[in-house]
Amino acid sequence: MAQILAPSSQWQMRIAKNSAPACPMTAKMWSSLVLKQNKKGIAKSSAKFRVFALKSENSTINRMEDLLNLDLTPYTDKFIAEYIWIGGSGIDLRSKSRTISKPIEHPSELPKWNYDGSSTGQAPGEDSEVILYPQAIFKDPFRGGNNILVMCDTYTPQGEPIPTNKRHRAAEIFSNKKVIDEVPWFGIEQEYTLLQTNVKWPLGWPVGGYPGPQGPYYCGAGADKSFGRDISDAHYKACMYAGINISGTNGEVMPGQWEYQVGPSVGIDAGDHIWISRYILERITEQAGVVLSLDPKPIEGDWNGAGCHTNYSTKTMREEGGFEAIKKAILNLSLRHKEHISAYGEGNERRLTGKHETASIDTFSWGVANRGCSIRVGRETEKQGKGYLEDRRPASNMDPYIVTSLLAETTILYEPTLEAEALAAQKLSMNV
Repeated sequence: MAQILAPSSQWQMRIAKNSAPACPMTAKMWSSLVLKQNKKGIAKSSAKFRVFALKSENSTINRMEDLLNLDLTPYTDKFIAEYIWIGGSGIDLRSKSRTISKPIEHPSELPKWNYDGSSTGQAPGEDSEVILYPQAIFKDPFRGGNNILVMCDTYTPQGEPIPTNKRHRAAEIFSNKKVIDEVPWFGIEQEYTLLQTNVKWPLGWPVGGYPGPQGPYYCGAGADKSFGRDISDAHYKACMYAGINISGTNGEVMPGQWEYQVGPSVGIDAGDHIWISRYILERITEQAGVVLSLDPKPIEGDWNGAGCHTNYSTKTMREEGGFEAIKKAILNLSLRHKEHISAYGEGNERRLTGKHETASIDTFSWGVANRGCSIRVGRETEKQGKGYLEDRRPASNMDPYIVTSLLAETTILYEPTLEAEALAAQKLSMNV
């Protein structure tokens, strides 16, 4: 996270009335996929027909690309809004499109919408209507033009947040005056694994077999070390276009695994930006014919898992003498270790084993420059006496609304007893 220096000045993405048009990302990938699907049929035909068929297919593909690339701005003020929400599993993303008749600059100007919650595991069939509340806007890198992506949260028709709506509670915490005054920054490192479609085995791995041991793949280059770079690069650019505060990307320790970083983002923006970045990644892997996995331990054995390390700081931590505030925050985190672990992602016990750059799930620990701890503090932070901490416990499938708001709640709002604080400080060998 060294490249993350300061948050974007825009905490809430706004849409310009005359955004520059962009080509949808589907064109070349679509062509490649259609040709692959039809390759068998072409090979069986005669030479003359093969040439004719290829021309016909290319013509069809080109016409499809022309339609996908249509710039509507010279002809109408109307545009397409893709409403996006979190489904019933708490990790799946759903979306649907609607036409908006006039330019907008803020989510509050967009209409609420509804969907069938019984089809997403979020409502019973006899009372299935769930209402979408638009909350954040991003430019659409797939449709380009003035089209937008809209992050929504979910409510009953009576206006109550449904159980899977974790954004509502997070927004309440980030609206607390104590939290606002501390201006919490988050830098989130999202790891993910790319899988081959039919076999659900990592990209670049021999089917049913294993590549060479870990070592050459982390930040590596070459056809035998890097698998899926085009997907990572396409995602990077699409996020920048959309207005997501993405700050970097790299190949990870396990082959077929990648990471990107988002932040620093302030408060609720961190969750919005991670969820939309995940949606964009799902769409890109969909086009590429590759499966995206956020499983925290996709391959058992001597292979790294996938996490979502969360870098965090408050205004007090970033000011002179902030290292004392960092140590106090670590103390509070140690007292609520179980609460955090229970909220940090499904299947995390398979990842947090004390091996492969993780701490044990059962024991809280902290250290300077130690990647085998629950909480890591950087050398530069120790040297300067101010900065940030890194919570290494969250799994790759964590909900960023939960993790970020829980960090703020524990370190800013939670007030342990003096006795509990003293015992925790003694246990952690920490002078606070």
